[in-house]
Amino acid sequence: MGTQVTAVVDAEALPSLDQVPLWFAGWEKTLSRFREDGELSRLNRTTGTRHSVSPTLLEVLQASLAAAVVSEGLVVPTLHDAMLAEGYDRSFDEMIAVSSADRKRVASRPDGLWKSIEVNQVEGSVHLPLGARLDLGGIAKGWAADRAARMLSASGPALVDAGGDISVTGPPQDGYGWPIGVADPYQPGKTIELLMVEAGGIATSGRDRRRWMQDGQWKHHIIDPRTGLSARTDVLTATVLAPDVLQAEVAAKVALILGSREGLQWIEERPWLAGLLVLGNGELCPSSRLHQYQWSAV
Repeated sequence: MGTQVTAVVDAEALPSLDQVPLWFAGWEKTLSRFREDGELSRLNRTTGTRHSVSPTLLEVLQASLAAAVVSEGLVVPTLHDAMLAEGYDRSFDEMIAVSSADRKRVASRPDGLWKSIEVNQVEGSVHLPLGARLDLGGIAKGWAADRAARMLSASGPALVDAGGDISVTGPPQDGYGWPIGVADPYQPGKTIELLMVEAGGIATSGRDRRRWMQDGQWKHHIIDPRTGLSARTDVLTATVLAPDVLQAEVAAKVALILGSREGLQWIEERPWLAGLLVLGNGELCPSSRLHQYQWSAV
């Protein structure tokens, strides 16, 4: 999935951690838009028709559509073509070696096609309207982290970190929670906050890492569906804690797209969320509930 995965289990009998890479490899083949031989790519080639899909793809697509509803259209699965227009037409590792002149150029437009996607859970089928191609992105990554953590939790409390989407199934045996550092986007390798998390999900969205130059402008992978372009925002990174990693993933993207004032308000209006925004000028904007997770030596 184009990211590093870390899995930890707090158990005397070590489970089959060597299975985790196999799980993610299988999910990547199903859910990645970069795999031409993968299931999502095949579905994207069948717009305008009904197509049978696997239970995994059906579940993640339903989670993506639920995220679109909860976010009021700010986190949607139908941004495939907008991603291409912004230059994100291949995995990020491959992109950094490709000049902007060699990237695909397609028309960009605001996106509302997600409302027309038809899912038949009984039949296990999906109908994509003409022109609606999917990029399941962070939702797929968060889903995978959550699924892997739950599978590992049969042996004991588990933590799975899939590129900043972190799922925690319960506190370690010492009862103090899992220490999770919030990365400093201005100083790689350093943290700006240490959080203690007993269970739930943590996600970080940012425009600091997956970015590239195209037509003399910096682009990034967080697309604002209202414009079809890389989000213009004063938030550099947004980290959110939630009851599960999918909710955290959605909230982090919403906060970044909306910007610091509206984004922080969006988090504050939902008492099950806590967050920390890092602005482009270096300012830190914590939500009022973040203190519940901040580490204290006292």
